[in-house]
Amino acid sequence: MSNSDLIVTDMSYQSDNVLRSLDTETSVSDLALLLESELQQRIVQSSTLGEAAQEKCLPQLVAEQASRASKSIALVSDTQVMSYGELNQRANQLARHLRGLGVGPGILVGCCLARSVDMVVGLLGILKAGGVYVPLDPAYPAERLAFMLHDSCMSVLITREAMFPQSLINTTVQCINLDSDAALLNQYDGTDVTLTASAADLAYVIYTSGSTGQPKGVEITHGNLLNLISWHQQAFAITSHDRATQISSPAFDATGWEIWPYLAAGASIYFPDEETRIVPGKLRDWLVSNSITVTFLPTPLAVNVMMLAWPPTATLRYLLTGADTLHQYPLPGLPFTLVNNYGPTETTVVATSGAIEPHSAAHADQRPTIGRPIANTEIYILDAALQPVPVGVVGELYIGGAGLARGYHNRPDLTVEKFIPHPFQTGFSARLYKTGDLARYVADGQIEFIGRSDHQVKIRGFRIELGEIESVLNQHPSIQQAVVTVREDVAAEKRLIAYVVPQQQSTANLFSLLHDSLSARLPAYMIPATFVQLQALPLTPHGKVDRTALPAPDSTNIMRDEALVIPDTQIEVRLARIVSSLLSLEQMGIDDNFFMLGGHSLLATQIIARVTEEFAVNLSLRTLFTAPTIRKLSAEIERCNSEAER
Repeated sequence: MSNSDLIVTDMSYQSDNVLRSLDTETSVSDLALLLESELQQRIVQSSTLGEAAQEKCLPQLVAEQASRASKSIALVSDTQVMSYGELNQRANQLARHLRGLGVGPGILVGCCLARSVDMVVGLLGILKAGGVYVPLDPAYPAERLAFMLHDSCMSVLITREAMFPQSLINTTVQCINLDSDAALLNQYDGTDVTLTASAADLAYVIYTSGSTGQPKGVEITHGNLLNLISWHQQAFAITSHDRATQISSPAFDATGWEIWPYLAAGASIYFPDEETRIVPGKLRDWLVSNSITVTFLPTPLAVNVMMLAWPPTATLRYLLTGADTLHQYPLPGLPFTLVNNYGPTETTVVATSGAIEPHSAAHADQRPTIGRPIANTEIYILDAALQPVPVGVVGELYIGGAGLARGYHNRPDLTVEKFIPHPFQTGFSARLYKTGDLARYVADGQIEFIGRSDHQVKIRGFRIELGEIESVLNQHPSIQQAVVTVREDVAAEKRLIAYVVPQQQSTANLFSLLHDSLSARLPAYMIPATFVQLQALPLTPHGKVDRTALPAPDSTNIMRDEALVIPDTQIEVRLARIVSSLLSLEQMGIDDNFFMLGGHSLLATQIIARVTEEFAVNLSLRTLFTAPTIRKLSAEIERCNSEAER
């Protein structure tokens, strides 16, 4: 529905005085959809005021917990348990070493460590030194790590052996290797350092996908972070008795949300191993056995976990989810509260939050909402003229308030474009972040997320600019033109699909070449699930790519290096039926690689579960990684059957 439709069909939002005051030069798009009184009410409702965040910075809050209860457990992994006293001591030692290397307020320090106790020590040590941490995922391709190293202008990098390519470290970056430098760090004084950073100083810079083909760094201050911590602790009644989890990837902004509110409250944080954190059944059992009380899970994983049966011994109070669109309501009788959260990286992880009740007839036609603004946060849903829209009308979502990032690192042009002047003189903040997300208010004042207004998407919790993938594909010498889009199958599983038009001269093994080229430059979550080869991209009458006319992937148009080999044996046929249904493919060859056709860890767990049930064999998740084709997986099943007969 357009703005003009709204004015003609719903005059209840206009007063006679407003209509009489219009002249013939007034643009339809400039007409207000709300009366002045309604506008002022909506502005007030869009802002939430909570208890102000503490003036102390995060390192001071953690140090106070260490002083209050030094022997209390802070961090627990499958190989290590660390008390608050030891965490504080090791972070202080690292901080003193960093200060000796010139680290202080405004100085960026990279932290390339896997999810671990060491990662938390590294991040806290950087903050204690007054520096700004830049989280790097060791699983990222070397080219992406190299870009972040260069773009951030970091002065120091903290890592371990084999976690960061040594060839990328140049003479301008000082490297702290936690393996070889362990003895050196242990020589430093472990007592508390004097904090030099303030609430206005940067706490971290985190990189997100960028539409220009390169990631962009978002600058978050200590003040931004403190507001998140303060709201979280109050909203979920966090105390030192809580047991939380760290499950997100190291460079995902939710990682900070999983760590800092709990350490500032004296709670314990548990780290599941890599397989447990992605297998729903194992994760549920791990959460129960470790008496976890609060956990954050990315939306797709949360949906799988909350659909499981939960034992009465579960101590979980809150299952927090977010980073993707939630379509599923929780089942009745779950022992925990499901809380849906929304927030771009530019607004410090969370901007809106709301508990999701089990499905009922009252909201049979309504998808789960993203709740209401968190403390000290402004949410506006505006039309193209930056005017608030009425309840039920879709508009673009804008965010302001205490969580609003400083901007993009070394990108003043993009900062000005996305962080616009505040259109309302409320005095609460000077800027709003233009999210590009579409939303609307429902009758009770909560917000319903609709989707994106551009080509940015979220898949399995990761924010992705389709333009970044397209940029890499279009640079390949064998590609004439390429576009990337998202398709959603009947199971609401979003998949990236790349449509490519090769150069006139065909290239052997083009599928593998493109897949390998993307894998060398982009994280795994940005690799398209399927590549479709076309002679030409469909165009609109205006000469633009007609994305609505792109064909659905099927067995006739998806790219392969080898000819399709049809399953032959009974085991191959049954396996192909299982795998192709989960990948939403009509047909799958026995040499098609599950992971190169869009498979990922969550789908892998479903495949193994179905194979175990179908063939009565006991296969681990690792089996699919070593045998990712129908041919190889069939051989594994036959091997298990042979061993069982002996």
